[in-house]
Amino acid sequence: MPKIEVNEEVFYALAAGNRPDAGDSWRGNRETWQASRAAFEEALSCAKAELDEDSDKSLPPAERALKIELNDTNRPDLWATAGCARQLRVYHGGSRPEYPFFSRPGKPQKARRKILVEEGVRTVRPFLAGFIAGGKAVTDASLRDMIQTQEKLAWNYGRKRRTISMGLYRISIITWPIIYKGVDPDSVSFVPLQWDAPLTLREILRQHPKGREYGFIQEHEPIHPLLTDATGAVLSYPPIINSADLGAVQVGDTDLFVELTGTDQPSVTLSASIVACDLADQGYTIEPVEIEYAYDTPFGRSVVSPYYFQTPVFCSLARVEKFLGDRLGAAECVRALERMGVRAEAGRDRERGVPALSPPEEGVWAWPPEYRNDFLHAADVAEDVMIGRGLASFKPQRPRDFTVGRLTPVTSLSRRVRDLMVGMGYQEMIYNYLGSRRDLVENMQGDGGRILRIANPMTENYEYVRDTVLASLMASESVSGHAAYPHRIFEIGKVAFRAALAGAAQAEGSPGAAPAAGNAAGDAVGNAAGTDTVEGTANSTGTLTRQYLGFVHAAPDANFNTVAAQLQTLFYYLSREYTVEESGDSRFIPGRAAAICCGGRPVGVFGEIHPQVLENWGLTVPCAAAEIDIEALL
Repeated sequence: MPKIEVNEEVFYALAAGNRPDAGDSWRGNRETWQASRAAFEEALSCAKAELDEDSDKSLPPAERALKIELNDTNRPDLWATAGCARQLRVYHGGSRPEYPFFSRPGKPQKARRKILVEEGVRTVRPFLAGFIAGGKAVTDASLRDMIQTQEKLAWNYGRKRRTISMGLYRISIITWPIIYKGVDPDSVSFVPLQWDAPLTLREILRQHPKGREYGFIQEHEPIHPLLTDATGAVLSYPPIINSADLGAVQVGDTDLFVELTGTDQPSVTLSASIVACDLADQGYTIEPVEIEYAYDTPFGRSVVSPYYFQTPVFCSLARVEKFLGDRLGAAECVRALERMGVRAEAGRDRERGVPALSPPEEGVWAWPPEYRNDFLHAADVAEDVMIGRGLASFKPQRPRDFTVGRLTPVTSLSRRVRDLMVGMGYQEMIYNYLGSRRDLVENMQGDGGRILRIANPMTENYEYVRDTVLASLMASESVSGHAAYPHRIFEIGKVAFRAALAGAAQAEGSPGAAPAAGNAAGDAVGNAAGTDTVEGTANSTGTLTRQYLGFVHAAPDANFNTVAAQLQTLFYYLSREYTVEESGDSRFIPGRAAAICCGGRPVGVFGEIHPQVLENWGLTVPCAAAEIDIEALL
């Protein structure tokens, strides 16, 4: 979970209202929190945070630091001094802050300065947001906090700068408009921060410490993003490093340009909003900038940033009562949400996802503040109602139902199978459930018709959900040629796959009649999972998740009879009857593979691995293998 280090004096000043207009209650909050760690930790609960390390009281007050741990990752606005302090201030009696500098759909702000985004960055890092902060000199404490905010947003929320990166620049030496463009990495050079000589972009990736750390983001791209001013002077090479002159902010600077680039426009825009609100809370004046794109974006071709794009969410009172156990009125829910900094009002409507024909319900509309975008569902509103009302306000209740925990049938059977496999001399393996198309489909001679692909994978090595255990076992064999044979390995784990054809076969009344989509193994294992009455299915999504056993015997003499004898032993000790039928599974040698049937339907497959599969994995030793749907044996 994120941890932040905050200057004690600055944090208490922002959280408890150390201002000329602050009343006695504000000063009382500050004195209470400073005097009692328990009281301060209780106050932090509204931000789902706790005090990780108290300040060193032997230091001068201006040098004392608090370390705060945030126990949730869906509120990046809390990952900075001003953001966390704002939540405490509003929750403990402060008014909800207003930020008039935000542009909104249909109500754009006027901007004096422009940023031009060229077509070249569209395919590499297409989105940008920014603003100008001025009217106040940068102090050592505020600069440290800006850098911390930059690192937390880029590392945690921005996935190690992949989707979000942030830069700070001195306005006084920038010639507007700023230009964001794509360039050949060998065609441009500049002096990066913490360096004393110009380097090309490609040289930065190889020689500069930040380039070596974050080069994986850009190194394979033919075009790299670059931020320059109107004269061509380089501001930064996003998301790697700023320039040593325009991008070197120092204590005492009074006017700053803040920009964020990334691959997801809502995330980039929200991050810019968070930083703008934080700086506004610290007394800076925020000036919007206009961003003109050479291409269409979800927010249009011209965006004035900071930009408010969030949409309101409706939550019914019935849901609040269901989740929290207490019947709350709309007015009480509104008050609770306002303590969380959320603008709310009573209303009557339907929640997201509820059919249009359903009657409207009593509830509340919640407008996320400019620095938040975590209201994805009515449940998120109910959570803020709970925190805003106060966890201590809910009466504790004794459990009303008596339950006894026990293992599920499939877990019990899996443990029994595991013991039997170990007893037969097999070594258990544990693998990731995600893999690449090359490993899960191509190397196993499948067509990929039933495999599930991740919508937004971080890397192609973890792009697909496996639909077979054998691929994982073969991957181990491919790097185990140095070990003495025979090799006997197995795994019991989850697989998932599309269930459309399997379900259709069941509906026709002929279990196992049609092969599972896109994988020849489906004529055995896949169709056995076609029933929609077994544990582990997810028919509303069109997929099935099943518990599989897979094992491989690799040796110069491994053959069909070897694995057949081991299957006979396994089923004998499981007290299960089975028969075998001819199988056309493409992973196995034709004529040397068989489907395993229990109760008249296929539950698995076994045989000798096809030579082409062995060649795909770089194996030179014969392998015999089996794969069984354990849940089908219940």
